[in-house]
Amino acid sequence: MRDLPCTERLRFRRLTMADVDLLVELDGDPEVMRFLSGGVATPPATVRDEQLPRLLGQYERHPGLGRWAAHDRKSGEFLGWFALDPSADGTEAELGYRLRRSTWGRGLATEGSRALVRYAFDTVGVRRVWAETMAVNERSRRVMAKAGLRYVRTFHLRWDDPIPGTEQGEVEYELRAEEWAATAQERPAARRAR
Repeated sequence: MRDLPCTERLRFRRLTMADVDLLVELDGDPEVMRFLSGGVATPPATVRDEQLPRLLGQYERHPGLGRWAAHDRKSGEFLGWFALDPSADGTEAELGYRLRRSTWGRGLATEGSRALVRYAFDTVGVRRVWAETMAVNERSRRVMAKAGLRYVRTFHLRWDDPIPGTEQGEVEYELRAEEWAATAQERPAARRAR
């Protein structure tokens, strides 16, 4: 197993079945779920019987990729999760994050996303990191851009139960390995300048 990245304020760990209640609570906040389900909570049985077993299986199938619980490095408090969800062949990863509302506005989504992008390319060796969100989700779009991903396209999906904003479509952002490599010399200078 590869060592998971950590940041100044975040510690990542693998999810376990003991995390069901934490994940149910996270998905129970209507604001957290606003751009995912229109604010509808994920049923506990879905988390316990479907989502978590699927996520736990990814750890062995695609070492270094998956979804991880994020904790405050000082307090140990559960803050949410971050993901590099693998493509079918494990050569690409979808960046994702879901954080408790109490953490919003502190730059944690950007901090964790930057660490995972670096980890995806430098440690795991994926060829592409990508992310999607609703076009109207400006906060997530800013995080994707700050993490180094660039806008690729807007597209429209057909939904049986569309939520407000669906009519404006979904957006995709990405960063490819060759783009990451091309900026390698810029990154240390940028970190020192902060």
